[in-house]
Amino acid sequence: MNRNTRIAIIGAGLGGLVAGALLQQRGYRPRIFEQAPEFSRLGAGINLSPNVMKILREIGLEPRLLDIGIRPKSWVSRDLTTGEILFEYRMRDVMEPTFGAPYITIHRGDFHEALNSTVDSASVEFGKRVVSIEQFPDSVCLNFQHEPNVEVDFAIGADGIDSVVREALLGPELPKYTGYVAHRSIFPISRLGDMTLDDFCKWWSDDVHDDRHIVVYFLDNRREEVYFVTGVPEAEWDHGLSFVDVDLDELRAAFDGFHPNVERLVGACPSATKWPLFEREPLPLWSKERVVLLGDACHPMKPHMAQGAAMAIEDAAVLVRCLEHCDADLSAAFGLYEQSRKDRASLVQEHSRLNKFLRFPMDPTWVFGYDALTQTLGIPSNV
Repeated sequence: MNRNTRIAIIGAGLGGLVAGALLQQRGYRPRIFEQAPEFSRLGAGINLSPNVMKILREIGLEPRLLDIGIRPKSWVSRDLTTGEILFEYRMRDVMEPTFGAPYITIHRGDFHEALNSTVDSASVEFGKRVVSIEQFPDSVCLNFQHEPNVEVDFAIGADGIDSVVREALLGPELPKYTGYVAHRSIFPISRLGDMTLDDFCKWWSDDVHDDRHIVVYFLDNRREEVYFVTGVPEAEWDHGLSFVDVDLDELRAAFDGFHPNVERLVGACPSATKWPLFEREPLPLWSKERVVLLGDACHPMKPHMAQGAAMAIEDAAVLVRCLEHCDADLSAAFGLYEQSRKDRASLVQEHSRLNKFLRFPMDPTWVFGYDALTQTLGIPSNV
């Protein structure tokens, strides 16, 4: 692939920025188009597991992330009613030496800001909303709202669950609402007084049909901010793909009668948002001619394994490897990418839907032991 190849990345989210950073490292000059008017610090937590950290190490981010985020001592799974420990998976002293990289929890906004620093600032163009895409034998035309069109040699669709790029390839189809919502809140640990928290804890309901849970962890290594995200059944959702502010009485009622520490936690939060959980069935294709998809544009999933961002970042790393491996043959590169990634992404989608990961003792090597930088291309792998 010629270093002057005109590459467009649509979406400056996590997968798009990693793809941009990896391409720039290799001498390419992708243009990254983002519809938002500017970068903003979105309020949520994110998990960076060893399979992701190896890629972030490749683009030079590991020291910065270690300086900001926290390396949890353990992943603790507890019964939502009794508080009994169902499983404790030691991260710092077992996971890190086993998989050769740390597990970090961090504020998503801090992570996104760090990722922004890995790409040439001039390559990210804000306020660029793609409304349609036209493909020609030798190029792709990106049509923007209220902006001049741009012609490129190929385009990477990293524009999320409501992807315009996916729609251009496969036609309009809304993602499927799962019947669950996620409440999210970040607040100072001081609001909990003398209450003791695990570094990382997932509380599980014992009712498999209800599947209610709450995940709680710190966002910084000073342990000053605590974050929680829930999974709560809600039969209908009438607010499109967007989130809404939470009625705190409704949130507290969702965990009324469960363990006192959980009641105290949700009772202490000053505000929260509620997000619908959507997913799609595995797509029939990941690319078409000169356009290819990655991340949530391709395989959105429930957040219950904390691997959605990881899959986007793995996609980016494997896609860049395939583009280099196949040189100027886009069809071969995109086919090799899908062959290398589809089985793994689909399996993580399925396990995220089932919501059983690390609830009880199990070996997570198939998730955390995967290395997108060295995995043999073209061989479907779930390891």
